[in-house]
Amino acid sequence: MAVEVAVKAAVGAPTVLGDCPFSQRVLLTLEEKKIPYKLHLIDLSNKPEWFLGVNPEGKVPVALFDGKWVSDSDVIVGILEEKYPEISLITPPEFATVGSKIFGSFVTFLKSKDPNDGTEQALLAELSALDEHLKANGPYVAGEKVTAVDLSLAPKLYHLVVVLGHFKKWSVPESLAHVHNYTKLLFSRESFEKTKPPKEEYVIAGWAPKVNG
Repeated sequence: MAVEVAVKAAVGAPTVLGDCPFSQRVLLTLEEKKIPYKLHLIDLSNKPEWFLGVNPEGKVPVALFDGKWVSDSDVIVGILEEKYPEISLITPPEFATVGSKIFGSFVTFLKSKDPNDGTEQALLAELSALDEHLKANGPYVAGEKVTAVDLSLAPKLYHLVVVLGHFKKWSVPESLAHVHNYTKLLFSRESFEKTKPPKEEYVIAGWAPKVNG
């Protein structure tokens, strides 16, 4: 029985997989657990009636479990782990929050107009902490095996690389070799290739309003 899941369609291309990192996290989990799924692409600028009918908040991702549409990637991933434990992606509790502040720091730096406001330093501090962690425990956050925390970080790091490269001409310093190795490992996984937006321009288009807003 395929899991039905609704995710963001690309900006300006409603038949193409979009750039939502939280949607991709759910799809990565489905792929890594080898769970069959049926995909609904939702054009967020023109949400279909059926979608608003089952999900009045209109947020993505949502997934259908036991006749009920469930939102929030944390909740969805938790349910998938519970219902399909055969391929476990559980992160050891002590590693569950590794890298959790990177996305917020990235967004703050991205929106910043003042190069001296400390937002770049804050992001570098978070990436350096991840680098130290991977140096001690890698190649993935919990060692040799991919777990849920990696699948949460992978899309966020991809957005960071693409978006900061485009809007800020900024890249992760070469000195953070473990982070570079980590992103290479994640981005080359078959599950990632299958679930990422097909073109970087879709990621850039998704972020443009937040940067130029």
